[in-house]
Amino acid sequence: MLRRVLEIQARLFFRGPRDVDANWQEVPDGPRALWLVPSQAGARVILYIHGGGFVFGSPQTHQAMLARLASRCKARAVLPTYARVPEARFPAPAKDVRAAWDGLRRAGIAAQDIVIGGDSAGGALVFALLAELCAEGRALPAGVFGLSPLLDLTFSGRSFRENAGRDVLLPVQRASEMVQLYLAGFNPSDPKISPLYADFQGAPPVWLCASDTEILRDDSRRLVARLEAANVQVTFREEHDLAHVWPLFQNHLPEAQATIEALADWIKALPLAAGSERLGREVEN
Repeated sequence: MLRRVLEIQARLFFRGPRDVDANWQEVPDGPRALWLVPSQAGARVILYIHGGGFVFGSPQTHQAMLARLASRCKARAVLPTYARVPEARFPAPAKDVRAAWDGLRRAGIAAQDIVIGGDSAGGALVFALLAELCAEGRALPAGVFGLSPLLDLTFSGRSFRENAGRDVLLPVQRASEMVQLYLAGFNPSDPKISPLYADFQGAPPVWLCASDTEILRDDSRRLVARLEAANVQVTFREEHDLAHVWPLFQNHLPEAQATIEALADWIKALPLAAGSERLGREVEN
C-alpha cells in the first residue's frame, strides 16, 4: 500500500517533459519495464535501475527524472522492475537487473549503445552488474553512472557517521534493519553486494554525483579512488548541502536541473556503436 502511495505522490510532485512517450513492455526474456521514448530518439538506450532501499521505489517514482534525462539525450530509457524486499531478497534483485541487460542485448541493442545508471540502492545493483560483466569479459556498456549510489553495505564510510544528523532523507538507524532484510545472512562485504570492493579493471567511463551532507558521500569518494587506481575514466560531481538523489527534484531545484544537464552532456559525448553514429547524427539534425 505504501509503495502505491509513493507512486501517486511522485506522479503529483514530479513532472517530466511532454515530448516523451511512456509505455510498459517486457524486456525479451527479462522483467517488465517502463520504456520512455522521446519524440526524437536515436540509437542510445539508458538502462536505469531505481533506488528505494531494496524495498520501495519503482519505475513510476523515477519516471519524471528519467524522462527529462532521456529527452535531453534523445535516448530511450528503460526502467525495469525488479524483485524487492520483503517478497524477495538477495540475489533476486541482481538477477532481475542482469536479465534486463541480457534482454536488451538479446533484442539486438549493441552494448556500446547502452548506458546503465541507477540511484541509491539501484546504484548498488548497477555497479554490481558492471563488475560482473568486467569479470566475465563480456561486451561492456558505453558508460555507467550513479546518483548518490549505495556501494558499501557494511556502512564503513566515515560520512555514515559524520553526516548522521545532516542527511535529511536517509535515517542511519534504519540501515542495519534494511541490510538484515535484504541479505538474510549473506556477507555484506561480498563484492556482489557491496560493489565498492569489486574489481573494475577495464571498465568504461563512469559518472558519479553525491552531496557532501549525505551519509553515502564516502561511498562515491572511495569508488572514485578505486576506479582511478584501475585507470578507469571517472567524473565526480560532489555538491554542497543537497538531499540524497536530489536530481529527482528536477521540477523544484535548479541544482537538480543543472545536474541532469551535466549528466546528459556526459552521456551525449559517449561514443555509439559502429553503424549507430549515423542514426545519432540524423536525430541531432
